Amino acid sequence: MIGRPKRTAAAVLLVVLLNVPAALRAQTASPARSSEHWVTTWATAQQLAPTRLPFGRGELVQPPPAARVPATLKDQTVRMIAHASLGGRRVRVSLANALEKPTLRVGAAHIALRATGAAIVPGSDRALTFGGRPSTVVHPGAMVVSDPVDLTVPALTDLAVSVYLPEATGLPTVHPDGMHTAYITSGNTTGSASLTADATTTAYLWLASVDVLAPAEAGAVVVFGDSITDGVGATPDSDRAWPSLLAATLAAGGSGARSVVNAGLSGNRLLRPGFGVSALARFDRDVLGQAGVRWMTVLLGINDITFPAVPGIAPDETVTADDLIWGLQQIIERAHRHGIKVAGATIMPVEGVNTYTDAGERIRQDVNKWIRTGKAYDAVIDFDAAVRDSAHPGKLRADFDPGDHVHPNDAGNRAMAAAIDASIFRR
Repeated sequence: MIGRPKRTAAAVLLVVLLNVPAALRAQTASPARSSEHWVTTWATAQQLAPTRLPFGRGELVQPPPAARVPATLKDQTVRMIAHASLGGRRVRVSLANALEKPTLRVGAAHIALRATGAAIVPGSDRALTFGGRPSTVVHPGAMVVSDPVDLTVPALTDLAVSVYLPEATGLPTVHPDGMHTAYITSGNTTGSASLTADATTTAYLWLASVDVLAPAEAGAVVVFGDSITDGVGATPDSDRAWPSLLAATLAAGGSGARSVVNAGLSGNRLLRPGFGVSALARFDRDVLGQAGVRWMTVLLGINDITFPAVPGIAPDETVTADDLIWGLQQIIERAHRHGIKVAGATIMPVEGVNTYTDAGERIRQDVNKWIRTGKAYDAVIDFDAAVRDSAHPGKLRADFDPGDHVHPNDAGNRAMAAAIDASIFRR
């Protein structure tokens, strides 16, 4: 009988020596415990395709002027503020580059707890690495995830993510309505405790998400929508939009901790491209691409209804209630396929805007009736009932209207958050 050859002492020693680096890495990697997993605590929906006017004519549209997005960055650092909803003991950061952009070279990236303004909490700064290297490249259409770093992040904490761009970037990949001030400086200031900005922007540049290592029972709620979910109408730099208020409620106590991940995108349409790709087209990346998702909410459809009223619209851009219901059913089915429960929100009134029509209002009412009674969703949130004028149901309440007749102000966002039974997201 032929047996396995015996190992000599030298052979055994060689095997041990070859495995020393792996053993050391195993000791220093601070791996996730079996009772923990990654959960996205913050993210933002990016315009990952050319932004086009909703007229079918193909004109490119730049981000809103208020965002003050630079045409390029070179030998500059951008420090962005991300409001973490869920806490954890380790963090990792994702950067994304849109398909039509040039390759992005990142010279350095850091994360820290934010103190005030552009200043960070002393001792909280952490340098990020990518495959053990302090720099990385993000090719067109790609996303990179940093190596994890130890950093205790309390719930509802502001994080400062700083990215140094050594070479000309071209127009950045953006989330235009960031609702938080970001700070741009010359040179590599990623690790600076405080900095004086040469310029600011209210857009997020290349920053896609932040994950935390959280207890096994923790999970994420992705709020999927347009500018109303994005927070337009609420006070900037204050976290007063309804998703942030929901995050505060979920952080207040109870079992089953939940983050709230804001995947709102201003100008977004359910069925067709507008300011970025359609909701159906970005669903996989902005919902399924997040870590630990248990629930999602959907507030979409008003831009599909109103955009076709813009003069010069192509005839095939007009939608029916059945079109929108079909699109919403698609999202529900795709979410359920991945074990994600869906809460549907009723579409809110917009009478008073120049794209309002009586026909559009009938579509809104028909879709809302289906949302309330169709039993397709796992839960229903009646935002329409929470913010409409009881005497004029097609309008926002006057005390919720900042003047544009679409986006609720701080008081309106509080009413929206109050209309949500937050306990459903702990199921």
